[in-house]
Amino acid sequence: QNGVMSGLMQMLLLKVSAHITEQLGMAPGGEFREAFKEASKVPFCKFHLGDRPIPVTFKRAIAALSFWQKVKLAWGLCFLSDPISKDDVEKCKQKDLLEQMMAEMIGEFPDLHRTIVSERDIYLTYMLKQAAKQIELPRASENEPRKYIPAVVVGVVGMGHVPGIEKNWNSDLKIQEIMSVPPPSASSKIFKFVLKATVLGLLGYGCYRIGHRTVQFVLSMPATQTYLQRLAEVP
Repeated sequence: QNGVMSGLMQMLLLKVSAHITEQLGMAPGGEFREAFKEASKVPFCKFHLGDRPIPVTFKRAIAALSFWQKVKLAWGLCFLSDPISKDDVEKCKQKDLLEQMMAEMIGEFPDLHRTIVSERDIYLTYMLKQAAKQIELPRASENEPRKYIPAVVVGVVGMGHVPGIEKNWNSDLKIQEIMSVPPPSASSKIFKFVLKATVLGLLGYGCYRIGHRTVQFVLSMPATQTYLQRLAEVP
């Protein structure tokens, strides 16, 4: 539904998620599930999923990468097998180490960092600011002055997004641009065509081989040989 490249990328990231779950015994995203459970305990609490839709993020990320960057990223995700311990997870919570990891990502995949981290920093900030707007109290009549109370907001975000949210908080944010999905690049179209041609070619070859062997098997059967001999003797 979301395109070949986006689908393949989601499959690879699911593989990474499964690898992390297998190594740690817990699935990524547990903090958000815990936040949902806690919110359900608070009277009149509204729960908002404030991140940018995954299909938009994936499509923008894929469109931002060159063909070789896509191959490099896919290769790295396919063969991800490094062991992960709970100590490694705790180390990632250290600000200095986290900043170092983000800097490495920027150096290796700057466009990927922009679409997956920086743009989502803007989107998350925008959604938090919308949630944090003052709440207008109901009025008994039109002549009564408007009264507001501050909203109480708890934002649960990944640690890597905190610096970006702090940076963008006082900015006038526009999210229309980062919500648009650019048209597929020429390399994406070529890759899609090659992938489809390869799959169809393999299916066709497989059908040919199966059909060829089936015909050979049927012809080698004694009953078939007898029938063919009788057919040949008919004047």
